[in-house]
Amino acid sequence: MEQIKTDICIIGAGSGGLSIAAGAVQMGARVVLIEGGEMGGDCLNAGCVPSKALIAAAKHAHAMTTGGPFGITPTTPQVDFGAVKDHVRRVIEGIAPVDSQERFEGLGVRVIRDWAKFDGPEAVIAGNHRITARRIVIATGSRPFVPPIPGVDSVPYLTNETIFAQRERPEHLIVIGGGPIGMEMAQAHRRLGCAVTVIEGAKAFGRDDPETAAVVLKKLRAEGVEVMEEAPVVRIGGTAGAIEVEIKDGRIVKGSHLLMAVGRQVSLDGLELEKAGVDYTRKGVTVGADLRSSNRKVYAVGDAAGGLQFTHVAGYHAGIVIRQMLFGLPSKASTAHIPWATYTDPELAQIGPTEAEARKQHGDAVQVVRFEYAENDRAQTEGKTEGLIKVMVLKGRPIGVSIAGAQAGELIGFWALAIAAKLKMSAIAGTVLPYPTLNEVSKRAAGAYFSPRLFDNPMVKRVVGLVQRFLP
Repeated sequence: MEQIKTDICIIGAGSGGLSIAAGAVQMGARVVLIEGGEMGGDCLNAGCVPSKALIAAAKHAHAMTTGGPFGITPTTPQVDFGAVKDHVRRVIEGIAPVDSQERFEGLGVRVIRDWAKFDGPEAVIAGNHRITARRIVIATGSRPFVPPIPGVDSVPYLTNETIFAQRERPEHLIVIGGGPIGMEMAQAHRRLGCAVTVIEGAKAFGRDDPETAAVVLKKLRAEGVEVMEEAPVVRIGGTAGAIEVEIKDGRIVKGSHLLMAVGRQVSLDGLELEKAGVDYTRKGVTVGADLRSSNRKVYAVGDAAGGLQFTHVAGYHAGIVIRQMLFGLPSKASTAHIPWATYTDPELAQIGPTEAEARKQHGDAVQVVRFEYAENDRAQTEGKTEGLIKVMVLKGRPIGVSIAGAQAGELIGFWALAIAAKLKMSAIAGTVLPYPTLNEVSKRAAGAYFSPRLFDNPMVKRVVGLVQRFLP
């Protein structure tokens, strides 16, 4: 067995692991990167990238049916489902070189393609290699969670890891799970010509603001996606091409294909964390704000750290641990400035607490301001008037933002900066933006915060009156 000594050993070549490896090796650290699966992790191969590529194809198909209001005669698109999946594969292949083993070896990283397990507090075994490291990072990500529903093992089902290889168009796709993955895939497949039924045991978009979620749900239902809420599944049966899903109230949903999209579970299997003295639960490795585990030499980032499960969080965590491991600087992770988005049409985005959460935390001290997309000129020109922005303000600063509407995933970045930099609403209201842009909904929301203070304030009117009377 080859013995390797290094500064940093990283388990997992997804977003977090790759970011740490690239940063650390280019700043002079010795780095070993271990990956038993595909370089790039879930995001590149089975998550963010392929799903957005599929959504893009679905948007093109949908555009062909909705040109009437613009004077363009609608037509029924001829969808080659296999060719759509070719597009998805090309997108993955276009990005893959950035995450490839060859690139990282070119940077000076020792890449080992095998599964890892701990062999002590500061040692890892991967294949025929035993790596001893000063610091070890667990960046193993997560995988689809398949709940133990009676009958689930008796029928074929898809997850986000397998659906992008499906080259034949499903006649009727049943989606169990009304979260971001389930709803994105539901709308995309509906636009590509599939009948789609979403079954959610609680509320669809359950972690988002109910008011903004309702905007998206209304659109999906209008496009023909059947969304069943408060519908726990009690049994799955049937055969390939003829799936049956039974709801608790006795209803039976029949379809040709089944997609399980009820959530994700952290991938810690086989690591033998006990040998390293690393505490963990089913939610992930137990870490502090500094992302260190019970073994101070071992960190966890991204999904493995048991918090928000987003690619950009893994990248953010990478910066936190690099500052500590390479420079010995104290650094702690926070979630207050972390946004997320669901790429349905219209999109749904959130940062910080929702209105209900903010009021629960801060009571009447919170002021909620809002602005409708229908009052934005660019939204009018594009025919994208469905949606709104809500901003939760505490002591003159935004603490949370909910957006439903066109390009919400882009617009939330404006507020991510504002919250991270602790900007006041006055800074946002004073920002000059090009006209006409959708981003003006953010500025107008900030303006709505000041409107009552200016236009409904008797003192302001008296001051203005005096100035007008005496100003030379």
